[in-house]
Amino acid sequence: MRAAIYARYSTDLQSDASIEDQHRLCLRLINGNKWKEAETYTDRGLSGASHLRPGYQRLLEDARCNLFDVVVAEGLDRISRDQEHIAAFFKQMRFQGIPIVTVAEGEISELHIGLKGTMSSLFLKDLAQRPIAD
Repeated sequence: MRAAIYARYSTDLQSDASIEDQHRLCLRLINGNKWKEAETYTDRGLSGASHLRPGYQRLLEDARCNLFDVVVAEGLDRISRDQEHIAAFFKQMRFQGIPIVTVAEGEISELHIGLKGTMSSLFLKDLAQRPIAD
């Protein structure tokens, strides 16, 4: 199976090495399943609350072009933190016959989408309510 890796971090406060760390973890999962890495899609310093990320959009387009058979990420929250977007992503991948497998959660099901989508939504709500540090 051809595996696409998606890796993202959201702010300038995070290390650029985060992408490489995520890639390394995903590659371990791919190799453990005897899959082949097809492509790595990345978004650096872009929030998972938005679906307007170049790497994410390219991942969607390449899925429609049948360039890979499975999506691999460190965790579901790397793909999206927006409840609506993660549900739409899951639906699009399912329509294409492409499973989503993460290092943290394993193969993603509807249950993951509901629970993790809600948790990510609450995370964003809490983040928005935090005072800005000087």
